Amino acid sequence: MTFERIMALEVVDDDLYQQYRDNMLPILHTFGGSFGYDFIVSKVLKAKTTKPINRLFTIDFPSKDTMEKFFADPAYLTVKDKYFKASVNAVTMISMHEKAET
Repeated sequence: MTFERIMALEVVDDDLYQQYRDNMLPILHTFGGSFGYDFIVSKVLKAKTTKPINRLFTIDFPSKDTMEKFFADPAYLTVKDKYFKASVNAVTMISMHEKAET
């Protein structure tokens, strides 16, 4: 079993968001995490939130505990503060769950 989060964002600065991804990815990999799917969304037909969405992705971890450690990691938080906060206007967590490995 692995642990997966399905996330939706409104990215407002694509270049800065890409810098965030480039800088956080090595940290994510040290925790055994990875991206499963990654989409740029052109049109939302139905949403349970009023927050705008233009990006959708899954992020996978070996366990929920590992995910929590990653998001609390000081190196990750430094990258998030530098790039994520200025490049993303809205964040929606669609789902968080254990999943069977495929």
